[in-house]
Amino acid sequence: DDAPTCAGFVSIACGTFHSVALRDDGTVVTWGYRSDGRRDDAPTCAGFVSIACGTFHSVALRDDGTVATWGRRSDGQRDDAPTCAGFVSIACGTFHSVALRDD
Repeated sequence: DDAPTCAGFVSIACGTFHSVALRDDGTVVTWGYRSDGRRDDAPTCAGFVSIACGTFHSVALRDDGTVATWGRRSDGQRDDAPTCAGFVSIACGTFHSVALRDD
C-alpha cells in the first residue's frame, strides 16, 4: 500500500486504478497503479489549485491558470492539452479532459 499517511490534503481525485491528492502547499501526490505514467509523470512542483482524474490520466490546474497533464496518451488525453494560461476550472471524463477559460 503506497497511499499517503500524512496530513495537509485539501482535495482528492480518483481514476480507475490511481489516485491524486492536492496538498495545502499546492503540490500533488499520486499513488496506485503505475502503468501508462499515471504516477511516474506527475508534476513535482508546487502551485496547483485543482486536480482531476480520468480513467488513465490526470490533470492539475496551476495558480497561474495553466494546466498540467500526465498519464496515458492513447486517446490524446495529454497531447491536446492547452498550452496557454487563463483557465479557472478543469474536469476529466473517461478518455478526455476539459478546461474552462476565464473569458
